[in-house]
Amino acid sequence: MADEKTSGTGIDKQDVGLVVTDGAYTLLVADFADTNTAFDAYEALKSIEDGATVKIDGVVVVKREADGKLEIQKATDHSTKSGLKWGVVGGIALGVIFPPSIIGSAAAIGAAGAATGKLRELHHKSELANELEDSIASGHSGIIALVSDPGVVEIRKALAAADAIVESAVDDAVARDIKAAAKDA
Repeated sequence: MADEKTSGTGIDKQDVGLVVTDGAYTLLVADFADTNTAFDAYEALKSIEDGATVKIDGVVVVKREADGKLEIQKATDHSTKSGLKWGVVGGIALGVIFPPSIIGSAAAIGAAGAATGKLRELHHKSELANELEDSIASGHSGIIALVSDPGVVEIRKALAAADAIVESAVDDAVARDIKAAAKDA
């Protein structure tokens, strides 16, 4: 199993999910072959999130078209225990990871555009885009999620049908900025 790769990503399965965030946050990007499977994973995440034992700050489902553009498929108003809206936080995280030029449904990020631009500058310093930008294959769907503990078994189970999961540690300051931008939006 040591040399087994996740589908088309060149990432060892054993390496997927081994990011240590020492109390900070993690941005997860899960790649799914089809939108229905991504929607099922979204619903599974929604059902397990309780704000205490499983804390998910934002999730958005996207589809990457053949031309590389991302279209937001699901950005609902599910509230976490902190009162932030999943879709808004997920949309801002999406804008932080992916360049605005490839987000076809940028209106979903809307009012948070200026904050997203500022956060993109911060995130480029930490090179999140290099790690996560190509993690959803053309023609596939994906989930972008901001979570406080990516190792929670329930999160792993909800994303089990993903072809690949790429994650990057995000320091607490960037996570706070994302959530503050969501509140402002």
